Amino acid sequence: MSYAEQILDIARKNNGIVTSRQVTTAGINRHYLRVLVDKGFLERSGRGVYIIPTILDDEMFNLQNRYRRGIFSHGTALFLLDLTDRTPIKYSMTFPIGYNTSNLKTENVEYYRVIDGLYELGITTKRTPNGNEVRVYNAERTLCDILKGRSNTDIQIISEAFKRYTQLPSRDIPMISKYAKLMRVEKKLRAYLEVLL
Repeated sequence: MSYAEQILDIARKNNGIVTSRQVTTAGINRHYLRVLVDKGFLERSGRGVYIIPTILDDEMFNLQNRYRRGIFSHGTALFLLDLTDRTPIKYSMTFPIGYNTSNLKTENVEYYRVIDGLYELGITTKRTPNGNEVRVYNAERTLCDILKGRSNTDIQIISEAFKRYTQLPSRDIPMISKYAKLMRVEKKLRAYLEVLL
């Protein structure tokens, strides 16, 4: 199998998407990506992200590939975790303090920055509507995030998210209580859980 065929094979196995990192990891020179783009077998979707032209572009997957430290959070996480029916108008991502977010001003992204101790709290993975895996905060972390004052999340969205969460068989009340204490939203959390549990 030629290098070009190997690259296309990687893309087919990954919902039509291949990254320059995947190509390098496979021991293939990135030059072959340019060759495939020139021949029309791939399209450059974003920096380091290429798609087979017949596949729909996955904006969430592309964002996370361009901004590797970003974790989908707040409203976007609620959507990915099925805790809301509202499709996000802007994607929400959280970054560690000190991460250069100047390029995000041109993107469709609302971003948050947190200290290192909270940045890695509750990271999991979920599939985008296009079937690609992205990093997102778990339900417990996301619910604590939307309770923080600066999130400006609509009260109806918060109420709906908590209703859906309390109906999940996988809900983890001790974990959400621990996260609430670390994130200083214990009183707000208690107010929602007392009504619903």
